[in-house]
Amino acid sequence: AMKRDYTLVLKGTMQLSRTRFPRGTLSPMLDALARAPLWEQGIEFGHGTGHGVGYFLNVHEGPQSISKAIPDAHMAMEAGMITSIEPGVYRPGQWGVRIENLVLNVPARPPEGTAFAEFLEFETLTLCPIDTRCIDLGLMRADEVAWLNAYHATVRERLAPRVSGDALAWLNSRTAPI
Repeated sequence: AMKRDYTLVLKGTMQLSRTRFPRGTLSPMLDALARAPLWEQGIEFGHGTGHGVGYFLNVHEGPQSISKAIPDAHMAMEAGMITSIEPGVYRPGQWGVRIENLVLNVPARPPEGTAFAEFLEFETLTLCPIDTRCIDLGLMRADEVAWLNAYHATVRERLAPRVSGDALAWLNSRTAPI
């Protein structure tokens, strides 16, 4: 059951991390994307999925809030915003799972032949391995495994030049393809 919860939270993190959305989308409208894998299994979490992250120690900074908040025009997603993505499940007296990454809103390259609105996507800023030992691979789709392997390849590529010895061996083992 714990592996299922972990995998569903990871799927929510990945689903939101991979999405494209029109510039100006109201941030609460993105919340259901991270919750959907959990909702499909009848699981809900009581906290927001994400929030703006500022500087000068303002960890929770708007205007964006990926949550069940009632959307309002000042919550529009714009390029350059840093936001957390952090779905989670807590089972009192048993375990809790939260997988959190910080992402940057960046312009998305439009697919060939489209001429719709300007779109944004998330660039993942957090470069930390996601523990694969807790994943129930039976719940993962091929595209999700591919995303996780690509994320881990980026983590390894960016961090490996900065570590050596045991730390490098650990990094390589924790970012190996699944």
